Amino acid sequence: MPSSPAPSSIGLSTYSFFWQWHETAPRPLTLAEIVAKTASWDVDLLQLCDYPALDRYDAAQAADLAAAGRDHGVAYELGTRGLDTAHLLHYLDLAGHLDVTLVRSMVRREEITDAPELLAKVVPAYAEAGVTLALETYEQIPTQTLVELVVTEDSSGHGYLGIVLDPGNTVAALETPRSTIDLTAPLVRNLHVKDFAFSRQAGWVGFTYAGARLGEGLLDYDYLVEQVRPHERGINQIVEHWLVWQGDNETTCRLEDDWTLHNLAYLRRKAAEHLTSA
Repeated sequence: MPSSPAPSSIGLSTYSFFWQWHETAPRPLTLAEIVAKTASWDVDLLQLCDYPALDRYDAAQAADLAAAGRDHGVAYELGTRGLDTAHLLHYLDLAGHLDVTLVRSMVRREEITDAPELLAKVVPAYAEAGVTLALETYEQIPTQTLVELVVTEDSSGHGYLGIVLDPGNTVAALETPRSTIDLTAPLVRNLHVKDFAFSRQAGWVGFTYAGARLGEGLLDYDYLVEQVRPHERGINQIVEHWLVWQGDNETTCRLEDDWTLHNLAYLRRKAAEHLTSA
C-alpha cells in the first residue's frame, strides 16, 4: 500500500503551455524551457501530459530531463493515453528515470472490453515500483464503468490504481460535473483543474463548450474540494486549460499565460482559506 499522503501540491501541466509548444508557435518551447518557466512562477510540479515526444524518449533524454527538473526544483508527473502494455511499461520506465510517482492514462473506447486484462498486465509492475497509475474521467468511457473497472482491478488492495478527476471532460457524454465528482471522489489520486463554460454560436445556432478562467465558468470548485479533500489526502491539483485559438500566436500565448497566473493565484488563495478554516 502507498505510504501516508504527501502534502498536496498545486502544479502545472504541459496543457498550461499548449499553444506555446504547439506546432503553430513560430518557435515552440522545449520541455527544458517549459520547466524553467514553471519554476519562474514558483511552481514545483509539472505534469508532462500528452507530450508526444516522450513516447520515444530513451534513457539519455530522460536523464537530461531529470537534470532540468533538479536544476529548477521542479518535480514531474507523467501523462499518456491508452492501455497498451508496452506503452505503459515504457512510461513506467520513464517514471523511474524521472522519480515520478504518478502516471495518468486514459482508457480508449476500443479498449473498454479488454481493459481488465490489459490493466492486469501492468498494474502489478506499477505497484512494485511504487508508481500510481491513474485513469482519467472523459467522454469515451462512462464514469460508472471507469469506477467499476478501477474498483475491480484494485481489489487486491495494492492501492496503486486510481482515477484522475477532470469534471469538465464528461460533459460531452451528457454527464454533469457534479455527478462525475460524486462517483469518483473516493478513488481520485490526481485532479485536473480547469474551468469551462458554454457560449452561443453566432446566429444563436448551437453552443461552443470551451475553457474559462477559474471562478468564471461552471466548475463548482468549492464542491470539488469538499468531496475530494485534496489537501487532507495529498492529492495534487494540476492546472490545465481549454483555451481556444485567439487568431494569432502572440495573442493566444499571452492569454494562456494570463489564465495560468490567474488560476495559480486562485488555487493558492483557496488553499490558504482551507488551511485557515481547517
